[in-house]
Amino acid sequence: MFAVTVIPGTPDSLRLVDDFPEPPPREGPVLVEALSVGVCATDREIIDGGFGEAPEGSDTLVLGHESLGRVIEDPTGQLRPGELVAGIVRHPDPVPCANCAAREWDMCRNGRYTEHGIKALHGFARERWRTQPEFAVPLAPGLAGVGVLLEPASVVAKGWEHIDRIGARAVWRPRRALVTGAGPIGLLAALLAQQRGLEVHVLDRAERGHKPALVDGLGATYHAGTVMDLDFEPDVVLECTGAPTVVIDVMDKVGRNGIVCLTGVSSGGRTIEIDAGALNRSLVLENNVVFGSVNANRRHWLQAADALARADVGWLGRLITRREDVAHYAEAYEGQPDDIKVVLNFPAATG
Repeated sequence: MFAVTVIPGTPDSLRLVDDFPEPPPREGPVLVEALSVGVCATDREIIDGGFGEAPEGSDTLVLGHESLGRVIEDPTGQLRPGELVAGIVRHPDPVPCANCAAREWDMCRNGRYTEHGIKALHGFARERWRTQPEFAVPLAPGLAGVGVLLEPASVVAKGWEHIDRIGARAVWRPRRALVTGAGPIGLLAALLAQQRGLEVHVLDRAERGHKPALVDGLGATYHAGTVMDLDFEPDVVLECTGAPTVVIDVMDKVGRNGIVCLTGVSSGGRTIEIDAGALNRSLVLENNVVFGSVNANRRHWLQAADALARADVGWLGRLITRREDVAHYAEAYEGQPDDIKVVLNFPAATG
């Protein structure tokens, strides 16, 4: 079968192979036919040789951690043939740590977790894949064209859950949310903020194009300046860029008793000057909280599936700005200036 593979640690090893083995039963009883996989910066970093880990006994890794497929068979009876599903990316470590044992594998303490298409598990960019029933998340039939957005939506669903839990430390009545970065994560974070009934603001560098229009489509307010140009103090911030200056600025900008959720990952290697004392004073005296959030467990995936089911499917479809057939896999992984979300389609998606 077709599969998109790399040799981790070897730049420019991206290949489409047509004789990749069928998924072995040990991967799970649920057999899924791939419809599509999403492309993100993590995939491009793996292709560049920055990181990635092949499964034990293999020197290649199948890419793809943002998935959408249809169930072919599930002998356990928990999923129906033809049902639309996405595969959960992270699996618990085999020890397991206390969090993995409690099904909170997104909070793994010892780092021995595995991840499809990233760390020691083949990804979903292959014509068929297998998994355990608990790692397959059902999606509403109406999401057939956009269900590949479930993985990034699960990341922000976790972020919002943790924001709510932190907010419960006192009377928590947030009114205004700021999202920095209008990529897929940022726009989905804004969608979940809008579904919570908040006044939503989104800040990005783009002054025109898809991003302002998508924000407007949510009934939110778009800003193209800097964080410090904003004339309000948000109650909650979801920082989705990873840009060091933006990270520092939102810590300074958030209002009293505010919460900042960091979802963007910085590349490192850049030094900026900050008044650490003043920042510390502000955080302490205003009871502010800054925390990081990455990945998601099944609970968050189900929350994300519910959020997508309640969203306008037409708006979700506009997040996907480019679709490439698997035969054009190389083009899919090459970023273009106007990209928001790029999706690689397998034959079953158009067959």
